[in-house]
Amino acid sequence: MEDDGNMVMRDVQEDPQGRHTLYTTYRNKRRVRCHSEGRIRVTVWRDRKPLRREMRENTQDGTPGSWFKITFHYVKNRARFFVQGASTASALKDVSYKICDEENEKVAIFVNPSTVPYSVLNKLEPKEMEQLKLTLNKRYNVSQQALDLQNLRFDPDLVGHDIDIILNRRNCMAATLQIIEKDFPELLSLNLSSNKLYHLDGLSDIIQMAPTVKILNLCKNELKSAWELSKMKGLDLEELWLQGNPLCGTFPDHSTYISAIRECFPKLLRLDGKELPPPIIIDIDTPYAVKPCKENYNGSEMLKNLILQFLQQYYMIYDSGDRHGLLSAYHHRACFSLTIPFNPEDPAPSSLREYFKDSRNMKKLKDPYLRVQLLKHTKRDIVRSLCLLPKTQHDFSSFVVDMWLHTDTMLCFSVNGVFKEVEGRSQGSVRAFTRTFITTPASYSSLFIVNDELFVRDTSLKKTLSTFSISVPTPSASSMPMLSQEQQQMVQDFSTQSEMNLQWSQKCLQDNDWNYTRAGQVFTKFKAEGKIPEEAFKQIP
Repeated sequence: MEDDGNMVMRDVQEDPQGRHTLYTTYRNKRRVRCHSEGRIRVTVWRDRKPLRREMRENTQDGTPGSWFKITFHYVKNRARFFVQGASTASALKDVSYKICDEENEKVAIFVNPSTVPYSVLNKLEPKEMEQLKLTLNKRYNVSQQALDLQNLRFDPDLVGHDIDIILNRRNCMAATLQIIEKDFPELLSLNLSSNKLYHLDGLSDIIQMAPTVKILNLCKNELKSAWELSKMKGLDLEELWLQGNPLCGTFPDHSTYISAIRECFPKLLRLDGKELPPPIIIDIDTPYAVKPCKENYNGSEMLKNLILQFLQQYYMIYDSGDRHGLLSAYHHRACFSLTIPFNPEDPAPSSLREYFKDSRNMKKLKDPYLRVQLLKHTKRDIVRSLCLLPKTQHDFSSFVVDMWLHTDTMLCFSVNGVFKEVEGRSQGSVRAFTRTFITTPASYSSLFIVNDELFVRDTSLKKTLSTFSISVPTPSASSMPMLSQEQQQMVQDFSTQSEMNLQWSQKCLQDNDWNYTRAGQVFTKFKAEGKIPEEAFKQIP
């Protein structure tokens, strides 16, 4: 924050009902009373003079036309700017609670008299601007379109002219961005490392003044929170460096760190010099309309491929052991619910007890508060819930997919299949599931989940055997010549190691999609349980 002579409004906080409560502290300790009117929290000021009168009495020089600080909140973010003139400030105050943000929440606008803003009061002199321009030109690499401002304050050309360029100061950052906008309009790479930056208020203007920047280096600064980076949301960064900032140590693990940074820069490809896995959602800002295709075969095939590609990507991440990568697959206000066919009054033990605490079966659940709590809102809550569910391995070959609605803006489909739990008390247990997705198109080849319903149930022994095991029917020997040379060699090797005949070895590999490791695991498990028939070990002439 810049020091403009006023106490700064604190961050927006959420109360348990999801409404925004605005807290303000002023030197004269004005009293505040809050009333709830529907979803809007109204602040009533007491013991205050009329706005225009207060503006006249508290301006810097006592005359209209001085400075006012305008503060407002939108979608849990705060914005602040300064205006000059009582009439402009009063007009802004008059529209408080009369305009809505993108989430249809009414916006409260706060107007306070201010001293002259720091960026205006301390504007660089023409000679200082000229020297800063010369310094930046020396630091610019034309061939790489890169500007190196590392440790700028101690540049000999600036120190020699007794010029302090401290980029934490709004006026210094503003002057730097003005030069970049005018002299380096095609700038691709900007290095701001080792400048002791502890906030990025001034750098927020980079979105308008240097929108072409794709690589940004903020290493070895004093940034303590990823919230500072949100001030640059909208900048299409592909590479970001943050090593050496306190914020890097505030995350429980590396995947959470990546997810938080990608919240601000969804198109990021490299972080701290390391390649990032491609996000599921390529471009959430360019909606692609799925056209109704009715009986059009080509259109149906396109939608089929879109859904299957989405499911492959989704479950690859879901089964990877780290589900934080699914953040980019969900809309920020998406919903998720989990249900199981489990009766808590049933005295018989159930293998689904691990899922019971998250089950939202409205027929069984009597507590209305709990019903609301179990419906997960926002993508962060959803992914946090998914991370707590048992780790799994889904059998993609078991999936049955059905698309049941598609319009210009919506694509709805369901998937049935089975998965195996790979950790915990129920390790090895096979479950059946049905999942219903309601999505909106996010780009030409991506989908954005707005509603996700998961139904988990126990599966029959027959289904378990047919999915993650060897089928019981005796295989035919006539299929052997149809195999490729590589597959025939796999069959020979598997037969040697398992001591099963070639036909049963082939069948085991085929049933497990020629995944040699998985086929071996299935064979070992079912052999130990005595579920492989004796004829599998008889050599067929």
